[in-house]
Amino acid sequence: MGRSHQHDPYMQLFLCGDVMTGRGLDQVLPVPSNPVLHEDHLRSARDYVRLAEQAHGPIPRSAGPTYIWGVALDELERVRPDVRIINLETAITRSNDYVPKGINYRMSPENASCLVPAGVDCCVLANNHVLDWGPVGLLDTLAALDRLQIKTAGAGPDLAEASAPAVLERGNKGRVLVFALATPTAGTPRSWAAASNRAGVSFLPDLTPTSARDVADHIVRMKRPRDVVIVSIHWGPNWGDDIRAGQRQFAHALIDDAGVSIVHGHSSHHAKAIEVYRTRLILYGCGDFLNDYEGIAGHEEFRSDLRLMYFAGINPANGELSTLEIVPLQAHRFTLVYPSKEDVEWLGKTLDRNSRRLGTGVRPELGGRFTLSWSSANKSGQ
Repeated sequence: MGRSHQHDPYMQLFLCGDVMTGRGLDQVLPVPSNPVLHEDHLRSARDYVRLAEQAHGPIPRSAGPTYIWGVALDELERVRPDVRIINLETAITRSNDYVPKGINYRMSPENASCLVPAGVDCCVLANNHVLDWGPVGLLDTLAALDRLQIKTAGAGPDLAEASAPAVLERGNKGRVLVFALATPTAGTPRSWAAASNRAGVSFLPDLTPTSARDVADHIVRMKRPRDVVIVSIHWGPNWGDDIRAGQRQFAHALIDDAGVSIVHGHSSHHAKAIEVYRTRLILYGCGDFLNDYEGIAGHEEFRSDLRLMYFAGINPANGELSTLEIVPLQAHRFTLVYPSKEDVEWLGKTLDRNSRRLGTGVRPELGGRFTLSWSSANKSGQ
């Protein structure tokens, strides 16, 4: 049985990267949507199931809602975090009004119940796929998540709702506010920006100091004492370990000017470096978490099949990071399994090497997990 955090003074949060439960994954769940695709190379979502099966073996059809999570559910039960946040990178809709952009993700509203076993509290929707099936697809997504009592951040029927944070009340521990932003560097079209009379995403046009001040001012207006603030950003390219200077400056500015506790970055298909700045956590790229990419060749050196769960302990009294536990998993037959010892060692060394450039270290622990370490210089923000 997992441990309870009811009397733990720290807010325990689960975060991960892109959760894409559409296309092939949608096809193996009980009530799939129309499999027709509008891609250059494949014309049916079932083709992605076939590719994965050619790579790793048979995948069950009409799989139960727990199937796609695999052992991630065991880890969630072990830790029992207070708040669970994902970047949902698919529309929940049966709309056929696709945007001609090459790749369009959707899952059926009936299959959205697969989010329930993981106890998802908040779906970040500020990304480059939530409007793949037009404004109707976005509104369907919001309605489906509302029916499941899952809060959303980063998209809405108008600008006010798209830019409003998800507010997660946690009793004596206080609140978690989740703000979410989508950037053009991750492929989000400028035309998807929400407006006063238009549904869309909370769009961040650039990472300039002016934009950072605007975001920080918005956070400060909404924030109360003891609130734990997370800013979830879909930014940067899919591949590559480099952390751009503009990303670091932007993340640091949100921490300096708005007291943000976690900058939750995603878009990269693989995990990127982790920084602790003034005892606040910056995840520059969480990597993929759930998708149908098995069997797709390319960029094997980044090992995007290895997936990470991030469990962060935050002190609500001051918003500072107390602990970060990282659990490595592996995508296999559209579910998550534990990786081999060799894969865990490779991933730990890679994360440690990349993060040390930013002053943090990734240590292996018993059970194939990692913990983050950081120096006193990071703690003082030097």
